[in-house]
Amino acid sequence: MKKLIIAIILVAVVFAAGLFIGWRVNKNAVDKKISSQAILESLRERGFLVTQTNTVNQSVKIAVKQETFWDRLLWGQVITAYGVVEVNSGVDLDKLKEENVKIFGDKVLVEISKVEIFNSRLVGDISLENKQGILKRVFESDSGYNQAMTELVKKAEESIASPQQQEAASAKAIQEITRLVGYIVKDKTVEVVIK
Repeated sequence: MKKLIIAIILVAVVFAAGLFIGWRVNKNAVDKKISSQAILESLRERGFLVTQTNTVNQSVKIAVKQETFWDRLLWGQVITAYGVVEVNSGVDLDKLKEENVKIFGDKVLVEISKVEIFNSRLVGDISLENKQGILKRVFESDSGYNQAMTELVKKAEESIASPQQQEAASAKAIQEITRLVGYIVKDKTVEVVIK
């Protein structure tokens, strides 16, 4: 019976020692300070952070300039197109440098670049009308699809370049990056500014 009691006490002491060592190791891990380099690397891992997606119903009219009535009749071309374009914009976090992340006591300051367009793509089909001159149709037939797609994307990107759209995208970028950095440094206030 004595051996059983000694074995139980020995197991209890080893268990208590294990708990104590685990608590000390965990406490030291939590007490480590987060450096600006750790925050920087964590943000860079995200690459381009898309913070706003706009879907734009866009229409364009492309007229190939011809000097005279006969030029327009024989070689002229007028393309009218309609399509829906999705434009994604955000911040390229991969461009962040060490000087863009600063820690001041209980505050973290992150400086990001201005919001830029990440990509634009056509959603669905293009509704296309292509009027060509007689000789153009016979000798240089062109569907006009590539020109129409290029112009639709260009016009859609121009439409979201308004100051209101830029402010909205910037506000969303600041909000999202503040949230991301907040996951890394829970005990500090985070301020994100656009440089």
